Amino acid sequence: MSGRTVSLIALLLLIAGRPDVLADDPVSDGQIQVPSMLTNWTAVAGNPVFTGRPGQWDAFIRERGWILRDGDLWRLWYTGYNPEQQPRINRLGYATSADGIHWQRHSEEPLLRDLWVEDMMVVMDGDRCLMFAEGRDDQAQMLESMDGVNWKRVGRLDVRLTSGTPIPPGPFGTPTVIKKDGLWHLFYERRDAGIWLATSTDLTTWTNVSDDPLIIPGPHLYDSLMIAMNQVIEVDGLFVAVMHGTGTPQKPREWCTTLAVSRDLRHWSRYSGNPILPLPENKSSGQFVFDGRQFRLYTMHGQVDLHLHP
Repeated sequence: MSGRTVSLIALLLLIAGRPDVLADDPVSDGQIQVPSMLTNWTAVAGNPVFTGRPGQWDAFIRERGWILRDGDLWRLWYTGYNPEQQPRINRLGYATSADGIHWQRHSEEPLLRDLWVEDMMVVMDGDRCLMFAEGRDDQAQMLESMDGVNWKRVGRLDVRLTSGTPIPPGPFGTPTVIKKDGLWHLFYERRDAGIWLATSTDLTTWTNVSDDPLIIPGPHLYDSLMIAMNQVIEVDGLFVAVMHGTGTPQKPREWCTTLAVSRDLRHWSRYSGNPILPLPENKSSGQFVFDGRQFRLYTMHGQVDLHLHP
């Protein structure tokens, strides 16, 4: 076994231990302390933990999926597609697990057969599940559900400039949402050329805090061409964003997973130890999930891989 892998047996033993949070020593990054439990990762030996099914509607897994730990149940929403089936559509799939490692699909069929859903994330709003996702042509949209299985499309997100007029036509995707002090914050990208922030009090109209992006590609080579934000979590008053980026001009592009940190959701600093997974592993669309004892890092583009903090 290589030094970059850990056994699934060891992981299961860890999960069976006490559900208290591990002590953390922060890593200094300028004036901001980045929690070390979020910066050092080892791939699990049994990766991938979830893949597409050849010949089926979800022959391939695409872009960001979302994992939510709901009590003893782990829930995974993902985008599946099959390029041999026409017309081409990216559909929403769903699977569950008792340990976040071994997954069982909810159904042989997608949850929504005729609706394009990709690059999604899920946030709880009381008893209601809200899904923020890309639709066809990279148009950010919102869906809602009471059980996480039966979804209803609410509609395309209405994002406005600071002046109150709609943002210019064109793609806007990878919607990432966090609620703080009663205010909803929406991070989105446009052609992967920058990350903008819009806020809302009612989930109906979103207004840019600035018409310029808060984060742009570079200056490092690993994300010098394209970036997107996948998740924002709050740890001890510090906001940590999981992002991905590429500096590869040719296709297929080489993507990597990175971190940025903020104290106010508006001013962001890249973690000096980026990327947090080694190149050229090409792992992206990352998400942190707390398992009751420690954070795990899942990457999801192409397949779902699991990484642990040693």
